Amino acid sequence: MSQTLSDVRQNGCRKPSARAADRPSWSQVFLRPEAVWPLSRGAGVTVAVIGSGVDAGAGSGAGALAGRLTLGPRLHGDGDAGRDCVGHGTALATLVAGRRPADGGPSGVAPAAKVLAVAAADDAGSTNADLLARGIRAAADGGARIGLVAAPIAEPAPALADAVGYATAKGMLLVAPVGPDNQAVNAPVYPAGYPGVLAVAAIGADGAPAGSGVSDSAGGAAGRAGGAAVAVAPGRTSRVDVTAPGEGLLAAGPGGGTFTASGPSYAAALVAGTAALVLGRSPSLTVEQLADRLRSTAYRPGTALPDPAVGWGAVDPVTAVGAPAAAGAAAAGAAAAAVPTAAATAEPVVVPPPPDGRPVRLASAVTGVSLGGAALLGLAAAAARVGRNRAAARAGRDGRDGAGTPAAE
Repeated sequence: MSQTLSDVRQNGCRKPSARAADRPSWSQVFLRPEAVWPLSRGAGVTVAVIGSGVDAGAGSGAGALAGRLTLGPRLHGDGDAGRDCVGHGTALATLVAGRRPADGGPSGVAPAAKVLAVAAADDAGSTNADLLARGIRAAADGGARIGLVAAPIAEPAPALADAVGYATAKGMLLVAPVGPDNQAVNAPVYPAGYPGVLAVAAIGADGAPAGSGVSDSAGGAAGRAGGAAVAVAPGRTSRVDVTAPGEGLLAAGPGGGTFTASGPSYAAALVAGTAALVLGRSPSLTVEQLADRLRSTAYRPGTALPDPAVGWGAVDPVTAVGAPAAAGAAAAGAAAAAVPTAAATAEPVVVPPPPDGRPVRLASAVTGVSLGGAALLGLAAAAARVGRNRAAARAGRDGRDGAGTPAAE
């Protein structure tokens, strides 16, 4: 599932997929959102998907968003946001809030949340600062608490910066990818580059940066972790707040079927779904408090924070939803007590076997033998010195040197 459809004029819109999935995506096992569904499923929270639109069929009948999809405006062309020629917006929406299918396939992170579709791109999926700015404002005016920006732009624009401020003032947290899908980035993109926007990068199943990973220098943190090292021009630094799975995900597309999706925009969808879970349990959180909750409860990368490639770490729905509220000790205790109960229902996560320890043990044994030999030689030398000193002392008392020869008068 690509972010754009460059051949739309020649071949038309994306065709439905004949592929079906009968198991959850690895991202669902990684994030374990079902562990907190007894506490929150995102009910009462609206997430705006600002991008190519969302297929109206997903919101009716047996669709993944049946009864929870509102079609907002189309800002380029005619009609509403219920036409998704590219399919990208539909995939994002189902990753956020798709219902769990009966066959056990992939579901959204917050399956009770509502989706507001805002089409801010043309039929090929291309957008610009004006379309995004208008889309963000429309999402905020539509009552969304979370705004997922599907596609970034390369340059800042006053209209877009004003729209970000407008959305924040209206109580909507903007979640945006740190780069376009499947493309390297060499500078910040927007709106992720603006303060107040939660900037999201993608990781693979091994936890390393994936896709358009971000680094502070070529061969930097992203390269060391096995991701795509990206050089950033001097004086222009990219910011990453949190990460989420964004490689080889399973997502629904327009007209049905399952597509494989990769890129930071899909990671941003999982973060937006996590934010919906948090608001479903703690609806009084402000935009700043919600963003801080997601950052402060992220799974730490074990490096200096924020890490240039992964920010504060991988978003963690279980900890984010169960984090103590600021309302008082009673609420904090109740939240803390609820987390282990919910987490007990999670599917087990497969942990890779530990690395082969034989080389380490062999090196330790060789080192131990070497050190032991050196210690013995040191002791022998010390014993020899002590012996010579004692012999010299006796010789002095007897009037002879240490070799038994008479001492000089």
